[in-house]
Amino acid sequence: MTKAIRIHANGGPEVMHWEDVPTPEPGPGEALVHHEAVGLNYIDVYFRTGLYKSQLPATLGMEGSGTIVALGAGVTDLEVGDRVAYAGGPIGAYATERVIAADRLVKLPDSIDFNTGAAMMLQGLTAQYLLRRTFPVQAGQTILVHAAAGGVGLILCQWAKHLGASVIGVVSTEAKADLARAHGADHVVIGHATLPAEVKRITGGAMVPVVYDSVGKDTFLTSLDCLAPLGMMVTFGNASGPVPPVDLGLLTAKGSLFVTRPTLATYTAKRADLVRGANELFDVVSSGAVAIRVNQTFPLSEAAAAHRALEARQTTGSTVLVP
Repeated sequence: MTKAIRIHANGGPEVMHWEDVPTPEPGPGEALVHHEAVGLNYIDVYFRTGLYKSQLPATLGMEGSGTIVALGAGVTDLEVGDRVAYAGGPIGAYATERVIAADRLVKLPDSIDFNTGAAMMLQGLTAQYLLRRTFPVQAGQTILVHAAAGGVGLILCQWAKHLGASVIGVVSTEAKADLARAHGADHVVIGHATLPAEVKRITGGAMVPVVYDSVGKDTFLTSLDCLAPLGMMVTFGNASGPVPPVDLGLLTAKGSLFVTRPTLATYTAKRADLVRGANELFDVVSSGAVAIRVNQTFPLSEAAAAHRALEARQTTGSTVLVP
């Protein structure tokens, strides 16, 4: 048997239960992975609450690291015993063992431990596509990053700094401001009530070419006001709730702006893109350009407590659930 956190209904953290489930067997093209660590991400909350739909009962979680213990037919580029990591759908990572399509797995370099591997994949691959593909950040540009002390935020700050950009980070507390500064943010703004004015001051009126916003509803319109003409609004999360319908005329009025709502699944749908992105991520982590901060660990059986901490904004950096 395998142990897993499952939900039988959508709702708060109380709907999460630590249960026995049959150990799955890998089918053709699949691998059975014994988890050493599981990553915690805000998207897990969306599936738990029902904002993102899943068939119930469901096992949450989209990211993990571990060792391959069995392979299905037709898998040729992986072996039993390989250290691997993954991020992205389908959900099912909150378990001691799981079956997953082998083409979703990437080999974890020996220089990266399991906790780091579990903490870095979803957030790191997200940062990779945001900075390198959605809006390819160039040296000399000034960019705006919301939730700059969160898991994705800390990686964005460091990686953007590595690329030669200047980073304005937005956080909610002074302690988080210190954390963002320590990870590459050149300027930090606490709260978003006066954000456009602060961005105008910092940039000498030029504003920014891109905003990376994982907060959603509460910051969307404010973020638009931080953009230079022809700037790009990248809304990639809903921590405060989904962005409501938008009058596209606003984009015209505010300077012919672009808006995109990207997902990791689209950017890693092709195996080649997944591997390329993972290799870029492994390179910047192994070189020390990007440090992955696992600032909280919880037993996997206590995932509900981890969700409470995440939703209360009590976490910084990355959080790992340990089976």
